Amino acid sequence: MAKINLHIKNSIQKCHFNNSIFKKFSKNFNKIVSQVNLDIKNKEKTLNILSDDFKFNFRTKDLEKFKKFKTIVLIGMGGSILGAEAINNFLKKKIKKKIYFFDNIDSKKILEFKKKEELNKSLFLVISKSGNTIETISNFLSLNIIKKNSKNIIIISEKKDNLLYLISIKFNLFFIEHKNYIGGRYSIFSETGIIPAHLMGINISKFRKDLKRFTKTKERTFLKESVLKLSSILTKKKYTNLIFLNYVPELEKFLYWCQQLIAESLGKKGKGFLPVISNVPKDHHSLLQLYLDGPKDKIFHIFSIDENLKKKINTKKISNRLVLINKKSINDIKIAQKKALIRSLKEKKIPFREFKLKKINEETLGELFSYFILETVIIGKLINVNPFDQPAVEHVKKYTKNLLN
Repeated sequence: MAKINLHIKNSIQKCHFNNSIFKKFSKNFNKIVSQVNLDIKNKEKTLNILSDDFKFNFRTKDLEKFKKFKTIVLIGMGGSILGAEAINNFLKKKIKKKIYFFDNIDSKKILEFKKKEELNKSLFLVISKSGNTIETISNFLSLNIIKKNSKNIIIISEKKDNLLYLISIKFNLFFIEHKNYIGGRYSIFSETGIIPAHLMGINISKFRKDLKRFTKTKERTFLKESVLKLSSILTKKKYTNLIFLNYVPELEKFLYWCQQLIAESLGKKGKGFLPVISNVPKDHHSLLQLYLDGPKDKIFHIFSIDENLKKKINTKKISNRLVLINKKSINDIKIAQKKALIRSLKEKKIPFREFKLKKINEETLGELFSYFILETVIIGKLINVNPFDQPAVEHVKKYTKNLLN
């Protein structure tokens, strides 16, 4: 199925899933997509983030005073920050500012940042849906930047009795409400992702363009085929590892976002994929033997890009033995490696899907985010798991708080 910015192809053969289960899910698909479309229109549902009429809890003119900052620091965990990291990594050539991400507990990183940058000339975005995320609060306080009426801090959290909201009130800090019905891993098209993107200088209108296109009748062929096959495979539980073979360095952070989305949304009731990011062709020289000749428990998603690089390698003055790569670009060599891998996957009947990017721009990234959100939600509904909660994670958070008391 071809798109303006994205070519996608499904090579998961019938031998990899239960055909009777496939047919059963096929009967439910259109009903679920109809419900998904209703949820997109519903202003109190998570999927409303994909609506053209989504209402933000901020006005872009309110952010103008923050656009003067040339250094932006994002503090958050998981879905609160992964989407912004993906945007920055994918569109970094368009971003003219220095962007820092504090997405883990790392005291050395904080010390190095404080030595390198002027805190009063940096803009800090602190994001946590609950407003009580321990790692986010710890990093925020460790930076020692909280002052009354600070003009370089933006806090995004739910507007309720939580630590971040109370800090914003006490110190009169700029606060934006995080909608309580949007979980972190689905928040990329809401305030959590759009505010950082806007301050980075990204065109947010292009990024949010036609996000529900894959639910339209004429454009849902690939979505339906993939959803039914992946749901059938999950039910069969033979293939439990999902390997992202990434030939596009700019996509690495997006795939980490995708990893969380798939793992947290579908990893329930003994079901789910283990998503693994594998940067290639580097991993051809370390993991490929296992991928092709190890346990048959893996599905592969292959990501590449059509790049017309003018600069070619000239080997004539070096050695006649290098004729193989003479007048080839780096991308030519990478694509040859990808095609060789695909040929091997087909020969060994290993299931895979291919995502080929045509352009690096806002529309392409928005299309990728929206596609995987829709696919993941529909799979969850088909296999009878709630794609929006994370009960096991909440247990660990509870135990951590008890241990710190």
